[in-house]
Amino acid sequence: MPTPAGLCCPLGGFHIDPVRPVERAVITHAHSDHARSGHGAVLATAETLDLMRLRYGPNFAGQTQALRYGETLRLGEVSVSLHPAGHVLGSAQVAVSYGGLWIVASGDYKDALDPTCTPFEPIRCDVFITEATFGLPVFRHGDAAAEVAKLLASVRLFPERAHLVGAYALGKAQRVIALLRAAGYDAPIYLHGAIEPLTRYYQSRGIALGELRAVKDASKAELAGQITLAPPSATSDLWTRRFPDPLTAFASGWMRVRARARQRGVELPLVISDHADWDGLTATIKASGAGEIWVTHGQEDALVHWCTTQGLAARPLELVGYGEEDDDAAAPASEAATP
Repeated sequence: MPTPAGLCCPLGGFHIDPVRPVERAVITHAHSDHARSGHGAVLATAETLDLMRLRYGPNFAGQTQALRYGETLRLGEVSVSLHPAGHVLGSAQVAVSYGGLWIVASGDYKDALDPTCTPFEPIRCDVFITEATFGLPVFRHGDAAAEVAKLLASVRLFPERAHLVGAYALGKAQRVIALLRAAGYDAPIYLHGAIEPLTRYYQSRGIALGELRAVKDASKAELAGQITLAPPSATSDLWTRRFPDPLTAFASGWMRVRARARQRGVELPLVISDHADWDGLTATIKASGAGEIWVTHGQEDALVHWCTTQGLAARPLELVGYGEEDDDAAAPASEAATP
């Protein structure tokens, strides 16, 4: 049930991705709008717990417990298991069962190929709680590899310019790097300070990302013709002065809306999303086999309407506190202020 703290399972005594501190939280993934510090106990995948420690420090919760994908744990009167969501490293759907009834909370998810995290796994259930970040038919993300090809074409066309790619620090940045490597780009890729530790963690989990360098260690001349990844907020502040004639790109599903790109001063919009698009959302709902759909954090009304046309019971949860996942991971003050 929805509560002021977020989605609650009273029979299990826990909340899923609560937006305020609670006694027991089950966390789907480590983006800051879903994973907050201050809970009494946190249950999540080992990767999500590690990433929360990187972001919030070792004492982000009173106690923690890691659960592997597919492993079942009894909490109160219910059974809980975690299943791959394909969103970012360690992201999980939460399956809750009680008396033969299965409810799955998706968290954020995508069904597109991403070599930096475990692929999305459809779970059959009676009630499916889905996100709807891109829950409008206009949002069809297309081929991420084709978007990276646009970036590489720009690098070839403007070899004297530094290419700054705005990408959320957790998940999106690492996926863009992997896409660049898959496209045959083997030059060093430069990282903003907020992205570096998270990317090093990905590498520690065996994800091959090639040669990476810190921007702070490079001269202005070295950055000409190179690709640098930074949180979106950093691409429009004083930090960019260290780059020669910077060309700004932004990797996001929102770049499908050209007005957003213009508002942000983005020269090269890249439609690369870590959320399911309209086709992914509707296909996943069908694959779940659920007769009842709860829709949360996003374009809820359109997806609810689509569900009713399919003969499914559906309702919006209208939970508050979820947003654009990681733009809070801006430059550390010392780095942002350095021209």
